[in-house]
Amino acid sequence: MVRWRAGRVERVVRRWSGCVELDVALDRPIGDRSEVRALAYPALVGDPADGDRVLLTTGALERGLGTGGYAVVAALPERLPEPAGPASAGGHLVKARYTPLQAMVLGADEQDSPHHELLRDADDLAGLPVVVADLHSALPAVVAGVRSVCPDARVAYVMTDGGALPAWFSRTIDGLREASWLVGCVTVGQAFGGDLEAVTVHTGLLAARLVLQADVVVVAQGPGNLGTGTRWGFSGVAAGEAVNAAAVLGGRPVASLRVSQADARERHRGVSHHSLTAYGRVALAPADVVVPRLPGDFGDLVSRQAAVLAAPAGRHRLVEVATDGLLDVLRATPVRLSTMGRGLDEDAASFVAAAAAGVHAAHLLP
Repeated sequence: MVRWRAGRVERVVRRWSGCVELDVALDRPIGDRSEVRALAYPALVGDPADGDRVLLTTGALERGLGTGGYAVVAALPERLPEPAGPASAGGHLVKARYTPLQAMVLGADEQDSPHHELLRDADDLAGLPVVVADLHSALPAVVAGVRSVCPDARVAYVMTDGGALPAWFSRTIDGLREASWLVGCVTVGQAFGGDLEAVTVHTGLLAARLVLQADVVVVAQGPGNLGTGTRWGFSGVAAGEAVNAAAVLGGRPVASLRVSQADARERHRGVSHHSLTAYGRVALAPADVVVPRLPGDFGDLVSRQAAVLAAPAGRHRLVEVATDGLLDVLRATPVRLSTMGRGLDEDAASFVAAAAAGVHAAHLLP
């Protein structure tokens, strides 16, 4: 299950918020590799420096997984970090529960939080637009779409736990925050490391509105995505549950379609079966399903596939959104756009569809 290696830090490559990237020389090679790229989260293991001994987990790296193509530092065995304070000072939410690196965090909604009174009886998003997406890669495109209509809109991100658990893994979050494109990130479920922590998607949405004072919220899993090629065995099923959460709290769910013109897998060409299952079978509340107006035969394919989600056969409202100018908007994003290893030029429809959802959400603002 867990594949271990030990080694020594050769060099610190770069840092971003909550994360350090390292080159590590291995004591015992992996195949013909004697050095690997590794990630460390200083809040969990301490801050590594050149020459430090490290214990690594290497399973995802050895398996060749895309997003997980790093070794991960599990400990600095010769320089363990000192406790930051008494155990009672850090909140009582445990995330990544009962794993060796379970994290104790202070939840925005728990009793010791300064926001507890604000959230204790909170029950209403008051029509807040909530854009739901399958993949983390949709996040910057959705925000770009919002800002193309309302440049001053306050956009928050609620990160679910279907992909990476630490928000620190995402350079996208760091870059969007640095550019003031996000007012904050709320990590929910087993995910952690956001500007705010919350127990559920529901309290995460309420915290985004009431604490971060967001005008628009984007809900999506963290980097990475688990799929098995079966109808139900994929982490994006949670997108349907996020629609339900937004609706039950009086928000305005906006469903962003996962679209691809370049994916080699038939089930993801046009509108992905992930979107059709999550919104068509899991979401029990109606949402605005944004259908991007794309040119040619591919645009016709997307429209036909999305039509099954519309009432009366489905339960949702289809909203067609023009995409003129969105490519220029997307080229101006402050972070790199990438989905399943493809950039904007390789799979423009993927990002345009997400941006169109952001455009629609912005038009819902008063």
